[in-house]
Amino acid sequence: MLKTIRLEDENTQFLKKVESISGEIITVCDQCGVCSGSCPFTDDMDITPANMMRKVQLGQSDVLETETIWICASCLRCMARCPRGLDLSKVAEALRQINLRTAINHIKVEDISPEEAKRLPAIAYVGAFRKLTG
Repeated sequence: MLKTIRLEDENTQFLKKVESISGEIITVCDQCGVCSGSCPFTDDMDITPANMMRKVQLGQSDVLETETIWICASCLRCMARCPRGLDLSKVAEALRQINLRTAINHIKVEDISPEEAKRLPAIAYVGAFRKLTG
């Protein structure tokens, strides 16, 4: 039995924004779950890649608060096995971009201890601040 789901305007806008940034037509995902079964990092994620796609399909912006979008390593295993040819790494990157455009800092310089500052290589700081600050 088919059930029609109608999205509110704000949900539709979120879906369209993610599709626009990622270049992927997210509504073609049929939730087969192959992406989740292919991802080597699923155990470390709070929601599976298939769940991430479903939340975006429904326009649920709370997907921006998940760790999954930050854990995706863009290894492209999901895309290689997706029967629809969707590139979930582009979707995760679009979600990260939306998050970063809100200028929310996920790390603070003052929270880094002097011991960590000496131990970590400079490139780790550059990468972390590019990825986790707004």
